[in-house]
Amino acid sequence: MIRRWSIAGAALLWLTAPAIAQQAPELSLDMAVLGGLDKITARVVTIEAPVGEPVRFGTLEVVARACKKRRPEESPESAAFLDIWDIKQGQPAQGVFRGWMFASSPALSAMEHPVYDVWVLDCRKAR
Repeated sequence: MIRRWSIAGAALLWLTAPAIAQQAPELSLDMAVLGGLDKITARVVTIEAPVGEPVRFGTLEVVARACKKRRPEESPESAAFLDIWDIKQGQPAQGVFRGWMFASSPALSAMEHPVYDVWVLDCRKAR
């Protein structure tokens, strides 16, 4: 009896696996929407960073390498893979962050910088 159920279960899984595999768990989008804080002036800005293109925020240069968002039927989450450099005139560029940042958990993978904070707000399609 157990063997019949395991064979039936395996057959059901095999039949539904292609449908499950075709639905990607997240959407890859081409615009990272970031929040930025200048700790000196208390200025908060929204930064739109097209994937693969550098954008400036103060002395920082931010490049979003990827931006992924869960499908609408799942719990909300946006994540971006960011490269961030501090570029000061007359000095070599200094890498200050490289990795994934998550909108729902900004402290999980945060950038350490004395003047600026950057965090992920959302991912979307470029206009």
